[in-house]
Amino acid sequence: MTRYEPAIDLDAIEAIDSHVHIEVDGHGRSSLPPDLQDAASRYFRADGPRPDLDGVAAYYRERRMAAVVFTVDATTNLGQAPISSAEIAEGAARNNDVLIPFGSVDPNRPDALDEMRRLLEDHGVRGFKFHPTVQGFDPGEERFHDVYALLQDAGVPALFHTGQTGIGAGMPGGRGLRLALSNPMLLDGVAAAFPTLQIVMAHPSVPWQDEALSVATHKHSTWIDLSGWSPKYFPAELVRHANSLLRDRVLFGSDFPLLTPDRWMRDAEAVGLFKPEVVPGIMKDNAARLLGLS
Repeated sequence: MTRYEPAIDLDAIEAIDSHVHIEVDGHGRSSLPPDLQDAASRYFRADGPRPDLDGVAAYYRERRMAAVVFTVDATTNLGQAPISSAEIAEGAARNNDVLIPFGSVDPNRPDALDEMRRLLEDHGVRGFKFHPTVQGFDPGEERFHDVYALLQDAGVPALFHTGQTGIGAGMPGGRGLRLALSNPMLLDGVAAAFPTLQIVMAHPSVPWQDEALSVATHKHSTWIDLSGWSPKYFPAELVRHANSLLRDRVLFGSDFPLLTPDRWMRDAEAVGLFKPEVVPGIMKDNAARLLGLS
């Protein structure tokens, strides 16, 4: 077992993609049940390849980018064993010039804290990914405070999906997945109770963009990543805050493989949303600071 240690040369890369899914492991197993995977592909109109971790590393190395990589452990809600976060960390250790591993542990699991400690101590993960809608939990409930205390003590960020999700979209009843669990306002109490825990609210948080901006402007331990949506469709208030009040806490992210960094950057350049002086922070410098790389 090799414990991950980063070896990223910030001068050699042009960007850090803060939101990259590993959807297929080295054994060809998917992170989602087949029906959910097919529905997500239809929603995002993404029928392209889903490379394994070494393929993802090669993809980002070719683009002179680093990438935060993770899966989502939703064992109790989806009834499917997740891709191994330990294997993701092992793969990131093989590719530590471009990859940064986050762990994912279903917070509903009775052994969640033990598994998180193992990923931190034995495998060196640099943060944790949560998807309240897919994992089926309310992140504001006090019963999850031990999880947040562990992350705060470890000094690693917590990345939360927020807003609408394509997972389950168009399926009967959305396959039982509840959008309201991903309202960013549920994270306000977490940020209040754990003031040094760095919380990333992933994606434009439609339909709760104003809530996300309110939390981020009030709690300066919170961040916003810009993944999952083409910049052509970013809400105007999000762009305004990224260019001003939140310029130091906004992160480039794609949502690869469902949205590629190539498309994100092409669309961002076409619409010219961001002031030239904020672009270096959004694309690389803010993430480097958050992740302890600078």
